[in-house]
Amino acid sequence: MWKDVDEETWEDWHWQLKNRIHTLDTISKILVLTPQEEEGIKKSNGRLSMAITPYWLTLMDPNDPECPIRRQAIPLAEEFHFNNNEFVDPCAEDRDAPVNGLVHRYPDRVLLLATDQCAMYCRHCTRRRLVGEKQVHSLNSKTIDSAVDYIKSNKKIRDVLISGGDPLMLEDDELEAILKKVSDIPHVEFLRIGTRVPVTLPHRVTPALVAMLKKYAPLWVSIHFNHPKEVSKRCKLACDMLADSGIPLGSQTVLLKGINDKPYIMRKLMHELLKVRVRPYYIYQCDPVRGTAHFRTPVAVGINIIEKLRGFTSGYAVPTYVVDAPGGGGKIPVGPNYLISQDKGKHVLRNYKGKIYTYVE
Repeated sequence: MWKDVDEETWEDWHWQLKNRIHTLDTISKILVLTPQEEEGIKKSNGRLSMAITPYWLTLMDPNDPECPIRRQAIPLAEEFHFNNNEFVDPCAEDRDAPVNGLVHRYPDRVLLLATDQCAMYCRHCTRRRLVGEKQVHSLNSKTIDSAVDYIKSNKKIRDVLISGGDPLMLEDDELEAILKKVSDIPHVEFLRIGTRVPVTLPHRVTPALVAMLKKYAPLWVSIHFNHPKEVSKRCKLACDMLADSGIPLGSQTVLLKGINDKPYIMRKLMHELLKVRVRPYYIYQCDPVRGTAHFRTPVAVGINIIEKLRGFTSGYAVPTYVVDAPGGGGKIPVGPNYLISQDKGKHVLRNYKGKIYTYVE
């Protein structure tokens, strides 16, 4: 479809956004769609409607509906089947928002939702209530100022995570205006950016963007990766640019049924991340947001993945598996039980091979 597009145009992130695929007619010329996909695309209007960058489409298998890249981007009819254990706002972010666009749940850190836009809309999105408006925009200056004033008023806040949507969807000057206002607060020790853009639109990571971000060190970037196929040569280039500038990179992964719920797939992903200097950080149990039941696995699946990682690969390759407790309880680590018993300073432990050892204090 884009065989006549020259390299300079292809590398322009604005062109990638302008040429995102939104319609059934267009996507059906590229992929052999299933009836479930066709129904899902027809129904996905309004918020979280289908939007796929040309780059992301090049990673898909056009003939395999189980392609992990495709599954994350193409709506299915199952998205419109709801159950009683799903919620519009499963993590109760709206409840913990003291001002518009700011979530304050943990004592020393806040989440600033800078935009409702993403380059590509993941079908498992936990903020589907908020993201997906067609016109790209950031929070207005009044809202940003209210959030900044709140952070200024609470000196316990030392860590600000800027997310959305995806803050790298903002123009450089828009994002810098937010970074500067927040970094100028004396008790804010460091900033974080939560993004999936290096994965779905790596062309957005430009020398100008990287130079701007570098000015606000210490700044960390958490990148959403779900499958080893996402770690392409183009994605590696984007990660290299960030890492070479001294920006520490971490990963956040959502456990997804049929996509990354096998230990060997998750292990491969973690190894690929380390190769591009991204430190595995979290694996999230897929949140119980409405319309995502077909993505969720039992919690036991995530525990088993950690069991197959711990001891069998580098410690750097073992993230923390967490359940973001429904109702706003925050991230709760869940994992295999290696402590069998303890009594009067005597601890009976199990190692990764299942062998039993005793540690006496």
